[in-house]
Amino acid sequence: MRMNYFIIVLCIFFFFGCAPTVRVAAPDKPITINLNVKIEHHIKVQVEKDLDDVLSKESGLF
Repeated sequence: MRMNYFIIVLCIFFFFGCAPTVRVAAPDKPITINLNVKIEHHIKVQVEKDLDDVLSKESGLF
């Protein structure tokens, strides 16, 4: 009977001894993030013909 308890205790220690471990460590090399981003802006301005005439260089306003 004592041998059965010993085997059970030994099995418990064996199963807890094989538990997986998680380790968190900083990497040896620095982390680099390469962002190849192309940004384009298209601005479309529509001006009425009368306003365009006022703002033209020939009007003498500027």
